[in-house]
Amino acid sequence: MHTAFLPNLHFQPHLFTQVSALYLSPSCYILLLLPLSSALNLGVYIQCPGLCHIVLVWTPPTLTKRPSSKIQINRESHLFSLCDDGRICPWLLKAARYSCGPTVYDHAHLGHACSYVRFDILQRTLSKIFGINVIHVMVITDIDDKIIRRSLEEKVSPTVLARMYEEDFKEDMLALKVIPPVVYMRVTDNIPPIVAFIERIIKNGHAYATATGDVYFDVGSISHRYGKLMSMGETVGESEETGKRDSRDFALWKAAKPQEPFWESPWGPGRPGWHIECSTVASSVFGSQLDIHSGGIDLAFPHHENEIAQCEAHHQCQQWGNYFLHSGHLHLKGSAEKMSKSLKNYITIKDFLQSYNANEFRLFCLLTKYRSGIEYSDRSMSEARSSLATISSFTHDAQAYMKGHLLCQPIDEAVLWQRLASTQTTVRAALADDFDTPRAVDAIMTLIHQCNCQLQTVTKECPGAPLCLGLCWATSET
Repeated sequence: MHTAFLPNLHFQPHLFTQVSALYLSPSCYILLLLPLSSALNLGVYIQCPGLCHIVLVWTPPTLTKRPSSKIQINRESHLFSLCDDGRICPWLLKAARYSCGPTVYDHAHLGHACSYVRFDILQRTLSKIFGINVIHVMVITDIDDKIIRRSLEEKVSPTVLARMYEEDFKEDMLALKVIPPVVYMRVTDNIPPIVAFIERIIKNGHAYATATGDVYFDVGSISHRYGKLMSMGETVGESEETGKRDSRDFALWKAAKPQEPFWESPWGPGRPGWHIECSTVASSVFGSQLDIHSGGIDLAFPHHENEIAQCEAHHQCQQWGNYFLHSGHLHLKGSAEKMSKSLKNYITIKDFLQSYNANEFRLFCLLTKYRSGIEYSDRSMSEARSSLATISSFTHDAQAYMKGHLLCQPIDEAVLWQRLASTQTTVRAALADDFDTPRAVDAIMTLIHQCNCQLQTVTKECPGAPLCLGLCWATSET
C-alpha cells in the first residue's frame, strides 16, 4: 500500500529506505519502516479511523521515583542505566521523547531556534555519546486563537495559513541542521482521538461539560497531585472563562464561536483546548508512559502541568512522564524580557541566517547550559564565530599533518594520548551531568590549545603522523 493512503501520518519519508503497509482490516494496518539510521529502528502499528492510534515499538522504561527536570546518566538513573563496566545496558537503548512544536501563524524567530537547537544537541548527545536511540514525536499546533486571528487579518483560511507557516518552520529547522522528528502530527488531523481522550477523562471523573458546550478539567479532583511544575512558571488560571467550578480549571474543549473553525463533538460543535492536544498526541504514540518531554521554560506551567494532569487522569496512572526538560529563554542584550512576537523584540531565523550560519548559532547554544537563559548580541555571536574558527583551523592543521603536508616540530605522542584520554573522560562526565555542554566545550577547546602548541610549524618535514592527533581531531569534530 502506498503512503498516499495514510494521509494523517506525517513522518519524514527521507529517513527511511522503504515504507510498506500490511492491510489487516478496514480499521487496522501494520506500517513497516526500514530506516536509514539505526536510531530509527522501529515498527509502527496504526489503528483507524483517522489513523488516530500509533504505537512505536520501543523498550518500556522503568518509572523514576518522581518526574525530574534534570537527567543524570549514571547507575542510579532508571531510564539511562549503566552496566558495571560503564556501558549503557543493552536493553535500555531507546527513549520516547515528545516535544511541543510550533503554533504556526508566523515566521519562527531566534527564541524558537534556541530551544529547538538545544534539544537537538541533547538528542544527538544521547544518541552519539551514550548510544540511546531517541524516538521523537512533535505536534504541530495548526488551530489556535492566534491562527484564527491572523487568518481573519490576512483574509485566508486558517488551514492555508497554518500549512504555509508549518512548511516555513520545517525549512528553518533544516537550515539550522535540526534533526526532524520521526513523525510530525497536526492537531487538526487528530480531532477524533482528542474527543475520545476527553470522553475518557470525563468518564474517570476528572472533567465536566457546561451547558454552553465547553468542557473543563476538574483540577479539584486531583488537587493533592496538581502543581508539580508550578514553581517553574506563572500561576495563572483561565479566569476569564465562565461556567467553571474552580478558577484553576482549564478548557479541554471550547464551544464554537462565530467565524471560527469547528468540529462536531458530544458536547456540540467546537475545537480542542490548547493542553489537550499534546496529551492526546503523546499518548496516541507512546501510551501511558513517556520518557522525555521537552519545551521552553515558559511552557512548564501551566501547559506541561496540565498535560501531566490530563494524561494521569486519562490513563489512571501514578506517573506519566519521567523527565521534563525545559530550555531557558533567549533575550537580547540589555533586556530582561524573552524574545517573543508579542513584545516585537524578535529576529526571524531567516533574517539571522543572512549574517551568521547554522554552525555558529549551534556553537552559540553550546556555550551555555540548556536550562539557562542565554543573552543574544553581536558580541556573543562573534565569540561563537571565533571559537568555531579556532576549531576549524585546528581541524585543517590536523588533517594537513595527518597527510604529511604540515611542516612542524616532533609530536610528543605520550603527552597527547594522556590529554586525549583525560579530555574524553571530562567530556563524557560533563554531558552525563544534565548535558553540561559549556564544560564539555571548554575541555575540547583546552585540548585544541594543547595540540596547537605541538603543531608549531618549522622548516623541516614532519615525521609520520601519530594516530593520537587524528583522534584529537575527531574529538573536536564530534
